[in-house]
Amino acid sequence: MRRENASVQGIARQLGVSWKTVWRHVKPVLERRAADESRFTGVTTLGVDEHLWHHVSTKPVEDGGRGPKELTGMVDLTRDASGRVRARLLDLVPGRSAKAYADWLQERGEQFRDQVQIATLDPFAGYKKALDDELDDAVAVLDAFHVVKLGTQAVDEVRRRVQQDTLGHRGRRGDPLYGIRNTLRAGRENLTDRQTQRLADAFAGREEHVEVEVAYECAQKLRDAYRRADLAEGKKIAEQVLDSFPSCPIPEIARLGKTLTRWRDAFLAYWTTGRSSNGGTEAVNGLIELARRVARGFRNYDNYRLRMLLIAGGLDPTTPT
Repeated sequence: MRRENASVQGIARQLGVSWKTVWRHVKPVLERRAADESRFTGVTTLGVDEHLWHHVSTKPVEDGGRGPKELTGMVDLTRDASGRVRARLLDLVPGRSAKAYADWLQERGEQFRDQVQIATLDPFAGYKKALDDELDDAVAVLDAFHVVKLGTQAVDEVRRRVQQDTLGHRGRRGDPLYGIRNTLRAGRENLTDRQTQRLADAFAGREEHVEVEVAYECAQKLRDAYRRADLAEGKKIAEQVLDSFPSCPIPEIARLGKTLTRWRDAFLAYWTTGRSSNGGTEAVNGLIELARRVARGFRNYDNYRLRMLLIAGGLDPTTPT
């Protein structure tokens, strides 16, 4: 089940037995491993993210439902001696809130909390509050992927607003800004000469399009900070972003700047912690999605948690995921 990502039903078919027979033997083994607190030893970098584990009613379990759709997942992102990120799922708890994360941290005990030095997260204030309350000595790091995504979203919002202001309708085939919508989401270093020229032509098409051009340049500057090989250079660009974006006359960029300013310390921590990010957490989410598709969904949270801990390495600290 761990190595081949096989479902319980798949194992049952191969053995010629029922689903219940397989699970009756497997579940106690997983429960014993999940209850072993030694699997949390040595976690110095902790990631957190949420995902949906079902798409039906959120009726409480005691009333026959499956409970909250969202689960908060904690992931071990500690690097080994070679610098490789361990990336293994530590636990899944119901809900997406400061309380859900803080309660889990409290349950782990003071020894666990003291060993965590770096905590990565996406821009969700609830998780940040839990970190401030329970891991006040750890360095919070805002995930690079989500920051760049915020910049890309700001460009798209500017493009759609200028489209409405100039033509009075949403983008249609043949509209210059609509034609470059996907190109605006790409990194400048990945563009072909033809795509670069299409951008230049669209920006020059009307005077009002200068807002889209400025927003695009701002988003690219944000990406450049993360792409710099030298951490000091990258941090310097990030500080320039914090100084210039909030006062930008384009409201979407100004709002992005104010958001990053609120997260200033966590935003800049990327360049002071050796590029710590939530990338390993996203990789674990990918394993979870695959396992859920193979099983064609789950109905029981406890079984789901045990299966995901097995698939994503949470029960076997000695084996990298």
